[in-house]
Amino acid sequence: MTTPKPAVAGHFVEMLPSSNGKPSFTNPTAHNRAIACSSGEASGGVLAALSGFAIIWTVVAVGWLLAHTGTVGDSGQAFLNKMAFMAASPALLFTIVAGGSLDHLFSTTLLASVAAIAVSAGLYLIANRLFFRHSLGGTTIGWMAASYTNAGNLGLPIALHLLGDMTWMAPILLLQVAILQPFGLASLDAAAAHAKGVRLSVASHLTLPFRNPITVGILAGLVVNLTRVTLPEWLTSAISMVGAMAVPMMLIAFGVSLRLDPLPGTGPHAREVWTIQVLKMLVMPLTAIGVGVLLGLPRAQLFAVGVIAALPTAQNIFVIASRYRESMPVARDCVFWSTILTVPVIVAMSAVLG
Repeated sequence: MTTPKPAVAGHFVEMLPSSNGKPSFTNPTAHNRAIACSSGEASGGVLAALSGFAIIWTVVAVGWLLAHTGTVGDSGQAFLNKMAFMAASPALLFTIVAGGSLDHLFSTTLLASVAAIAVSAGLYLIANRLFFRHSLGGTTIGWMAASYTNAGNLGLPIALHLLGDMTWMAPILLLQVAILQPFGLASLDAAAAHAKGVRLSVASHLTLPFRNPITVGILAGLVVNLTRVTLPEWLTSAISMVGAMAVPMMLIAFGVSLRLDPLPGTGPHAREVWTIQVLKMLVMPLTAIGVGVLLGLPRAQLFAVGVIAALPTAQNIFVIASRYRESMPVARDCVFWSTILTVPVIVAMSAVLG
């Protein structure tokens, strides 16, 4: 099958050809290489990871400047978010899923990641029930902010330079785009329908996910992957080109929001934001490492699952929140602060386990 390499914020997911000629991620367990064991390698990996953060914040700064100069306002931000949600993100996710190896959904390291996601999201649901008391829509944005990692445009370069292999991100990427995101979007669609006073039948509930462009992109990618159908190269190239717009659009829109909206981490939602930061940046990586120890993972894999869990909240959570007009300040502030806090967390983890 001719499937393009998905562009992610200027980085390309390098998919290695398998025996059948189909591109696929290599297996992290098969590549259980030494991960930055010497101090020189570790410091080099940390510097490379910091360069990945620098790239992201530079693009965010472009959005901030566009808003500051009046070039882009609220309507421009809404347009960027809508384009990312309706066109660019579905194309990007189609490309990733169509060319990825689904075998990674059954890797041993993924068990530790799944446990970390479940614990972080579950604790948020308890906190929401006790303190925040959001409706279904706000609750969905909250648990996603607490557990959905930036495994794409930030995780891939960090995996390459700090872990030595981008394929460490394959399992969590596939889990998120094939399972977590469709489930979250279905919940938000149902919440939006109920907010409009629309009573959904059982059939409507079942077909609701198929009306969401991101879910459609993921499902279409799964069909291409499983059937191994060969698409025309002009079509896959066009889809890849549209998908390449996704991450820059998300980052620029995020930068615009930082200029137009209140200072992150302040206001009536501050307590919820900082609760999510504790869950995302402390509880989630510690859970991943702890479960990894119970599974008997070697030191290199413990470091890898810890780094994956310590990645910040993905920018597309803000895009999704903006699209559904649900908990936008919470989503924005969680992306902002987790992207800052992940630096000392990963550096500390590198010093202990790297």
